[in-house]
Amino acid sequence: MFSLDWIYYAISWILLTWHSAWDAIGVSAGAVIGTNWSWILAIVFLVVTVRVILFPVFVKQIKSQRAMQALQPRVKELQEKHKGDRETLQKEMMELYRKEKANPLMGCLPMFLQIPVFLGLFHVLRRLDPAKSNKTLYGWTVDQFDSAATAKIFTAPIAGKFGSTAEELARLGANGTTVKIIAGILVLVMMGTTYLTSRQMILKTGWAEDPQQRMIQRLMLYGIPLSLLVSGAIFPIGVIIYWVTNNLFTLGQQQWVLRKFPPLVTNTKPGTTTARNPVQPAKTGGFLNRNKPASTPAAPATPKIAGPKPGAKPTNPKKGGRPAKRQG
Repeated sequence: MFSLDWIYYAISWILLTWHSAWDAIGVSAGAVIGTNWSWILAIVFLVVTVRVILFPVFVKQIKSQRAMQALQPRVKELQEKHKGDRETLQKEMMELYRKEKANPLMGCLPMFLQIPVFLGLFHVLRRLDPAKSNKTLYGWTVDQFDSAATAKIFTAPIAGKFGSTAEELARLGANGTTVKIIAGILVLVMMGTTYLTSRQMILKTGWAEDPQQRMIQRLMLYGIPLSLLVSGAIFPIGVIIYWVTNNLFTLGQQQWVLRKFPPLVTNTKPGTTTARNPVQPAKTGGFLNRNKPASTPAAPATPKIAGPKPGAKPTNPKKGGRPAKRQG
């Protein structure tokens, strides 16, 4: 059976390294405003570490999305040509993507690569139970384990969850009402920020013409946030903090990229487009638009010569402006 221990060791090492770093600069593990900030910051900077590592993948994701946007007119032509023949349409579209080196799944790749990190953190925080006998698993010391197991955010333990049983809360020394309030608020924030990350990208890049791509967009926009309303009850509070921080990082990163490198297509609703040429980029230069020639300026229009007004006496263009001399 495939073991995920390497992920648990990696997540634990990053968490413990950042916790030690915050302790070294004077951020105490002691509670301030009911919060152990050294552990909260360790989770926040776990996000920063993962996102820095995945930044090259994020760049590839943006490039792939630009390629997909540039292909939208050709995709629409194929849809019109093979209307009613779904099998042929799919083959033609796959061939088009292969020739143009565009990958429809690249848009989801960064999210997929973060799933192991999320699962690793979920597993590590779930085992922060003071009743555990093996506290040194995954490279933890007993002191680090006990410190993390009692770490809190606004008096709610980061290992607690909305659906914690009375027995689990008793072992953590937590108040059930407090845990439910803090976890419930964080779950709502997690749902809201998850929705906003998808909405931000769709508003800027538009709805896809490809039905499969549009279905993925709808799933990302509505399906995942709604699913968190149920699954959020089993997430430890520390995992929700990770998710919210990751969403906020994504919002900032996407805003920077979309401002610096505006999208090629500005659809706002399925089936509608603006007058902008979807193949011509809004800007040239930058790491997304290199080696693209600037558009040729249009030739100046030939000035029009006004014709004679209705009823006016025609003039002879060969004659000069002076009257002819009279012969004596």
